Amino acid sequence: MAYSVVSKKSGKTYHVRTTKRKDGKETRLYFFAGTVGEDGACEELPEGYGVTESPATGLPFLKRKTS
Repeated sequence: MAYSVVSKKSGKTYHVRTTKRKDGKETRLYFFAGTVGEDGACEELPEGYGVTESPATGLPFLKRKTS
């Protein structure tokens, strides 16, 4: 099951997904999507990151945790 978060503003559920760069390099790109895909679904957040919601749009995004 993919990690998901519910928007406080809209009530929609967003799932964390990941993809590799199109040029083939090994950089992971994390993003929230409204659907769970068969590939690229993340079971948990990347280490050192938390979820924050934009107060203006209600969209979630990853933010690096401060130590």
